[in-house]
Amino acid sequence: MTLTSTYWRAGQPVLKLDDGDANIRPAHFILKEQTMDFQQCTETIRGKVGEQSGLDAVLKFDCGTDGVIVIDGKSTPNSVSNENRDADCTISITTENLEALLTGQLDSITGFMTGKFTVAGDMSVAMKLQRVV
Repeated sequence: MTLTSTYWRAGQPVLKLDDGDANIRPAHFILKEQTMDFQQCTETIRGKVGEQSGLDAVLKFDCGTDGVIVIDGKSTPNSVSNENRDADCTISITTENLEALLTGQLDSITGFMTGKFTVAGDMSVAMKLQRVV
């Protein structure tokens, strides 16, 4: 089968496929957003933190059974790992909400105020996180 064209009908994307028998037929499909798994969230944070995050503290994302992501903003260069250790600030969050935070679909203040995540420890460290994510 080859794709011959794409168009929208009634707000839905439609492909026209040629099945090899000269029969061109529409094929409906649903666009699904790609989601990050826990390791992809870790890599995204690692990329955002870089060598100098400006945190000057250790911050931990606790994603429950998925694991933890620790940003060491005290080390030079800064590091990101999945090693569970003490932190100045711990954010308890689901991996789904962490993804939303990282992609900009969830504002950090709104997320906190609506209970999408909780913060334990030094709240000023959590406020600095806005610079990173």
